[in-house]
Amino acid sequence: MKNIIRLFLVFVFFSSSALPQDILIHKQMDDAKKITSIGNIGLTITNFGTYGNGFVKWPQEPSCEYPLGSGIEHIFDGGLWIGAFISDNATGLNKVGPFVTTGAVDAASVSTRGGGFEFTNPVGSFITERSALLTSKFFSPEAVSHQDFKMTFNDTSTILIGGEPIPDHSPLGVKVDLETYAWNYSYANNFIIFNYTIRNVGNKYLDSIYIGLWTDAVVRNTNITSPRSGGTFFSYGGDGYSDSMKIAYEFDAGGDVGFTDSYIGLQFLGSSIPADSVNFNCWQFRNTSDVNLFAPMTDVERYRKMQGYFGGDNRYPYNISPASLKGPSNRSILITSGSYSQLKPGDSLNIVFALITAKKFGTEPASIDNNEQKYNLYTSGEWALRAYFGEDRNRNNTLDPGEDLDNNGFITRYILPKPPDDPIVKVIPENKKVTIFWNKSAESTIDPILGTKDFEGYRLYRTNAGFDLTQIQDIEGALVEMAEFDSSGNNLGFNTGFSFVELSSPVKFDGDTTNYYYKFEVENLLNGWQYIFSVTAFDKGAPEIKLESLESSILANSKKVIPGVLPSQSDDVKPGVYPNPYYGNAVWDGNSERLRKIYFYNIPEECEITIFTLAGDIVKKIYHDKNSNGSDLRWFQTYSKDGSQQMTGGEHAWDLITDKDQAIATGLYLFSVKNTKTGHINTGKFLIVK
Repeated sequence: MKNIIRLFLVFVFFSSSALPQDILIHKQMDDAKKITSIGNIGLTITNFGTYGNGFVKWPQEPSCEYPLGSGIEHIFDGGLWIGAFISDNATGLNKVGPFVTTGAVDAASVSTRGGGFEFTNPVGSFITERSALLTSKFFSPEAVSHQDFKMTFNDTSTILIGGEPIPDHSPLGVKVDLETYAWNYSYANNFIIFNYTIRNVGNKYLDSIYIGLWTDAVVRNTNITSPRSGGTFFSYGGDGYSDSMKIAYEFDAGGDVGFTDSYIGLQFLGSSIPADSVNFNCWQFRNTSDVNLFAPMTDVERYRKMQGYFGGDNRYPYNISPASLKGPSNRSILITSGSYSQLKPGDSLNIVFALITAKKFGTEPASIDNNEQKYNLYTSGEWALRAYFGEDRNRNNTLDPGEDLDNNGFITRYILPKPPDDPIVKVIPENKKVTIFWNKSAESTIDPILGTKDFEGYRLYRTNAGFDLTQIQDIEGALVEMAEFDSSGNNLGFNTGFSFVELSSPVKFDGDTTNYYYKFEVENLLNGWQYIFSVTAFDKGAPEIKLESLESSILANSKKVIPGVLPSQSDDVKPGVYPNPYYGNAVWDGNSERLRKIYFYNIPEECEITIFTLAGDIVKKIYHDKNSNGSDLRWFQTYSKDGSQQMTGGEHAWDLITDKDQAIATGLYLFSVKNTKTGHINTGKFLIVK
């Protein structure tokens, strides 16, 4: 499974051939997955019961990347497991089984996966998206979070599209409705909630039901070690479980030491029917001999793993000891709840898990695992629980007096304290400076718990020059506060007021309907270097209910900019190159030929740049305008993942790769810049030293 990259043929699950096969395949591949992007996790989620993508489209698409844009991955793939016995009636007559339907299992590859990928989609099924953010194109009053994904899949089919059988699959007869929830709040942007509703759509009874999430976790920094490097990529996971928090987790116990310092956790939050127990199980990849750590291959073996019993207590912390899981190895993790006694035809069961990522806490080596290091993991787990229980503050699954905040007569879940709305931000790069503008929509935010406007102030953040060179691109961690302005006339904060940043009248920009009321300038920046800026809003907090001041997302409106000279307005201005001379492995380079770059500057808004050897041979032709500035280079794809970086328009980046797709050699080169509006040509030269 891990050392051979899976082909994503599982995308094409369908149970009908009403449409031509090639159309069905194309549609299903388009509709079968979504990738979270609203918080700080990039997780691939599919509508056939799996999450993670096996690095099939790495590095373009994340599998479970945290922090978003860092290249630090946490999951190869994983999926929902449902295990049960089947009987004719409520008394258990003619009881058979157990049977287990699995979204994903250990396998060499998806193309030759055998059994185990057993959920399919109804015809026309696709993932829908909605958002509670008013500024989102997916805004819906029905949304639960800032990014909801909603989908349906079932286990009722024994064949894939084209009649290919699903090997060894014995359907339970269930339909699964899944909703996932993600937020951009700074305290809640590193977990995703999975809300499953499992309905018995067959004509048999389901007995002794267990439900769980199986995960092939792998915590590695793919900027350091490629997933294509083979089996050793997957052999450094350390694992554990917190019984009090109901979190199964994995960390990097020896792979990319110093470059991966995070946890991936799967947490049980709750269910509509009380569970007898929550179990954690773990096993060695492809193990066939260890009585406790063997990889289950049959439904009976998988069900016993879900139970945590196979001729003994084959689960954590009994026959699978905590100490044995700390060392690096290639393991799978499974967290299950059960047993749920029975689902008759037509009945449903709701069960909720959270996928949590968190940076290790403290200064101890990241390759070990102690309670102090799990502080952030447990804190995030507590926020996930708080979201799940919502109005049920004492978590007794009963709506007690004073808990019905919306007066609808039942427990409303997935409520989190709301910081002020994210300010709308515009950042304009200039020569060695940027100017930041933002609006005042945050000042009208009403807290849903307090029912009042509790806005207090703004904080401005930036990264330092050189942030883009680090192999661990934790944008949230790299943003440092550079200014804070808060309301005056109260006993909170610094009472600075907003006069230093408030404009005398709001401004607008072409093509933008937003009124910007505030302005802040940042000077003495380095041209050609990538910076990130962000503006957040924070509230007063509510000490009377032990609610600390909350701050809006530091990532939601972050802007990547590269200062530089503005477009040349005169043909008399001579263009240039920097750095010049260019020395190989310059400080902003990456670790390969395609991660180099130089800049042409003082160039017109629209021009043609031609690079020559001293012999007059053309090395490269570059066309520059407002839509083309070199930001499609591999450097930007690697260090500015989403391609959203802004440049000034008077500079153009080049990766020193010729039109013949070759790296240029050491030497002196000539270049010309032709202004395509005036026809005027300027020339220059630069030196490359490798």
